[in-house]
Amino acid sequence: MTHRIDATSLSTDEQLSLLSGADFWRTRALPEHGIPAAMMADGPHGLRAQLEATDHLGLASSVAATCFPPAATLASSWDEHLVQEVGEAVGREARALGVDVVLGPGMNIKRHPLCGRNFEYSSEDPLLSGLLAASAVRGIQTAGVGACLKHFAVNNQEHRRFVIDAIVDERTLHELYLRGFEIAVRASAPRMVMAAYNRINGDHATDARWLLTETLRERWGFDGVVVSDWGATADRPAAITAGMDLEMPGGAGTEPAMRAALVEGSLDPAHVARSAQRVADLAVQARDARAGAAPTMAELLDPHDALARRAAAASSVVLTNDGILPLTPGTRVALIGAFAETPRYQGSGSSLVTPTRLTTAREALEAAGVVVDYAPGYEPVRSALAPLLVDEAVAVARGAEVAIVMIGLPGIAESEGFDRDTLALPAQHDALVAAVAAANPRTVVALSVGAPVLLPWRDDVAAILLSYLGGQASGGALADALLGIVEPAGRLAETWPATQNDVAADPFFPGDEAQVHYREGLFVGYRHATTAGVAPAFAFGHGLGYGSSAWGAARASVATLAAGGTLTVSVDVTNTGDRPRRELVQVYVHDRSGVVLRPRRELVGFARATLEAGETRSVEIEVDADALRFWDVRAHDWALPRGAVDLEVARSSETIEAVVAIEVLGTASDSAEPPSTAPIAASDEQWARRLGRAIPAPAPARPFTRESTLGDIGGTLVGRALRGAVMRMAPVSAEDRADPASLALIERSIDELPLRGLAQMSQGKMSWAVVDAVVAFANRRPLRGLGTLLRRP
Repeated sequence: MTHRIDATSLSTDEQLSLLSGADFWRTRALPEHGIPAAMMADGPHGLRAQLEATDHLGLASSVAATCFPPAATLASSWDEHLVQEVGEAVGREARALGVDVVLGPGMNIKRHPLCGRNFEYSSEDPLLSGLLAASAVRGIQTAGVGACLKHFAVNNQEHRRFVIDAIVDERTLHELYLRGFEIAVRASAPRMVMAAYNRINGDHATDARWLLTETLRERWGFDGVVVSDWGATADRPAAITAGMDLEMPGGAGTEPAMRAALVEGSLDPAHVARSAQRVADLAVQARDARAGAAPTMAELLDPHDALARRAAAASSVVLTNDGILPLTPGTRVALIGAFAETPRYQGSGSSLVTPTRLTTAREALEAAGVVVDYAPGYEPVRSALAPLLVDEAVAVARGAEVAIVMIGLPGIAESEGFDRDTLALPAQHDALVAAVAAANPRTVVALSVGAPVLLPWRDDVAAILLSYLGGQASGGALADALLGIVEPAGRLAETWPATQNDVAADPFFPGDEAQVHYREGLFVGYRHATTAGVAPAFAFGHGLGYGSSAWGAARASVATLAAGGTLTVSVDVTNTGDRPRRELVQVYVHDRSGVVLRPRRELVGFARATLEAGETRSVEIEVDADALRFWDVRAHDWALPRGAVDLEVARSSETIEAVVAIEVLGTASDSAEPPSTAPIAASDEQWARRLGRAIPAPAPARPFTRESTLGDIGGTLVGRALRGAVMRMAPVSAEDRADPASLALIERSIDELPLRGLAQMSQGKMSWAVVDAVVAFANRRPLRGLGTLLRRP
């Protein structure tokens, strides 16, 4: 039984010591008071536990752990049970490796498909994101290990991620960017939430009381630890007041600032004790969990690899299929694409997992008895144009019954630290598919990507199977899906646009050096497509699976729905094929009340069902009145409209099978916003009206401050010298320096690191006095800079 340590019995210095890490991954221990250290590790789709060399960019080595499919892949399963099962496996491995808190799941909304970190996130929809994140948290915490939701909040791009100010209106903030976090917090009680790097409407996420205390704790009931993203803290005393408990990594040197704030009265001692109590509770809870028997990694390797394979295959999405899939046993195939031997199975950055093993598609297909003729088609790292490789692939394809072309995005294209600059695939990949399809009309394309891409040849091939990033067992999973051993029953958890111009956020992404404006408001992904009548390449919720089905009429359990109530939507689904089929029934709302401007279609519920050949089943989806609410900017709270709504039963956001009309008995019946409000606030006048205030001016670039980045001061003498020194000190091997993705991550992260980060991330190697001296020198105040250096202790 947990013996709770009363933090008020600790001295002020002891309390303050608990509020900063001991090193990169551990909290500080106070053994004389029975408070141990707790260890954290990155782990959205597998553990990146660094037991010796440490960094937060995924560059230093980590111990081997199962690399499960990332969130972008698992989300396509729309399967809360599967996601929880994977979470349980990650939790078991955390126990085996001595990790107390897994820093995941990530659950930021996919505002734009170019966000470089989208492979770590689930969806453009907050309901789906929240439910899947809750499942992951429950799974991880089943093992007695804590989970950490991240990145809280409005963290939807990598460009200038340390300092960017996200300007977002109140409705959009609550309905899109906070709603998923609310669902996950309420449904799963995570032990930790990570405050993001960015600002939100001028406030740093790490010191925004309205976000961390008024919303997260008081409104949603969160009672765990709020931790900073690594090096995200802008003002340590203000962060404690706001409700951010733990600053990471250790060695940031902010304790003097906290003591000074206590002395001058700007920091309440009760707030320090409160945060210390939360950190102490987390550490003691972790110690007690470790007291039980823990599995060994050796006994987990085989079952977890099998789970990773099953999850990746089941989450794969059949985008198109003329009947060629699944492949007939004994088919002779031309296997084309270097990813067949050098798989692209995860993204780069802090989620980079060292896999316990790696299965390639070529190995798996040959093991399944498929006769394979192979051609690489492209070089896998940069995929530069190489006509001779295309010619070789065409020659191999001509003699095969089926050509399987494995293409996608190379690792250099998708990583933490930078966004993509195009939706296009490498030109070599597009040229390869076009040439092979011309030579062999029975061409199947297998896509390995972490986010949507343009497919200009999509109507010229026999089938497209989207694997996303499949984890360490991706090769085996692809073989299982192609051969029908496992049905690729995934459905898209994000819209695949036909062109980049079809993305509503595109004109405003990723903003300038200081701000990014969310002028598209609520109209992200399918919400924009269905409202504006923009036809996507592949719709949110789309996926063919194998076989076919017929749906009957839909019905609702009640004709009216009041606040706090629920209803059940039912539809009869028949498997009209000759094999078992996994079906997904989605329910969207079309609010016809006219109380506020709303997207034409919003997801309010879904259910999966497995049907045997010829089986008919009534699939039931529960719809909660909470899912029909909107955020009332007048009351600054949720409100339920009064009036007619349609519940649309659908295969995807674009394919509606049945409609049920109901009446919602809410209290909001009059217009809650100006009738002239436009879906997208293109003009400054529209944007100011939606914000409810004047458009905020960006912070000036000069004079330089602690918030200025290394790139910002790069034109100064001290900036150039400092950047060179930091690059030389980067914790990365010669092998990593030769890898394009790692090198790009290093360079971008260094250029965009705020100067305060030099003190926060250097483990005490650079003091705050040196940082302030650098600022003074960059501002051409050499005497002030020298004085700062001379006065330092």
